[in-house]
Amino acid sequence: MRPEEILQLAQCFMESRILHAAAELDLFTTVSQTPLSASEVAEKIGGDARALAVLLDAVTAMGLLVKRNGAYRCENSMLVAGSPDSVLPMVLHMSHLWTRWSRLPDIAKGLPTPELAFSRDREQLRAFIGAMHSIGAPLAKRIVESVDPGRSKALLDVGGGSGTYTIAFLRAVPEMRATIFDLPEVIEMARERLAQEGLLERTTLVPGSFHQDELPRRNDLVLISAIIHSNSLEENLELYKKSFRALNSGGRILIRDHVMDRDRIRPKDGAVFAINMLVGTSGGGTYTYEEIEAGLKEAGFKNIRLLHQGEHMDAVVEAFKP
Repeated sequence: MRPEEILQLAQCFMESRILHAAAELDLFTTVSQTPLSASEVAEKIGGDARALAVLLDAVTAMGLLVKRNGAYRCENSMLVAGSPDSVLPMVLHMSHLWTRWSRLPDIAKGLPTPELAFSRDREQLRAFIGAMHSIGAPLAKRIVESVDPGRSKALLDVGGGSGTYTIAFLRAVPEMRATIFDLPEVIEMARERLAQEGLLERTTLVPGSFHQDELPRRNDLVLISAIIHSNSLEENLELYKKSFRALNSGGRILIRDHVMDRDRIRPKDGAVFAINMLVGTSGGGTYTYEEIEAGLKEAGFKNIRLLHQGEHMDAVVEAFKP
């Protein structure tokens, strides 16, 4: 790697922090309806006109705003609060992670990791779950198409959020029924989304915590999507055992997550995401296929295989209950 490439890497944080700051100040929403000058923005949010002008110019230079005749305008609904396709809650989540990532040297020296808290008020949580759905829906459709779901008629979606993957499965298999198991406040969001999609009658909603509670039984497919990275190996083993008990004989488990090569440096996204778990959880991380396989075997599963080796948390491991 050349010196200029190293230095470019060292300053990548700058544009990210500009985006975070603009999101924290809700600048995109502020200028989404009417073009405003920096002074007008300052009046609306109670800021400093000079500092805001510098920030707004940088955001515009990054292609996130449009500037005409000294006034700024956001023309991208994905950055506007309350928009159906808004990813602003996810940007704000990344901004929250900024503080945790700044503690990485201390954590690497052995200082304790504060547990990542997802406690938000109801509207913040709703927006965050909504953003996750908007981002995840295209991937969910591709994953479902690739795993041959037609043989399964009873799906259990563990930690299923507002139903992103459940919707994709039910659309692909008209005869399928589903159960979503998630925290009570998230279950209510799933109820609303599934009703909007016309799929509520085919879905059972069960509130609970997979760390504390048993999973609903009598399923022939259990989906564990983007969950195992938050857990330790020991916690994942318990989750696999609960999933095993939740399946009918001959049933299948699908695990969608990062799956690392043995050297743990590929895929790159997985190696970077492992840092996110290091600074945000007490035992989470990204795992190799061999680690996942060992846990599934100990839980009683057979015919374990890596269906897909993905680059962006889209790897899939499957296994069967005898």
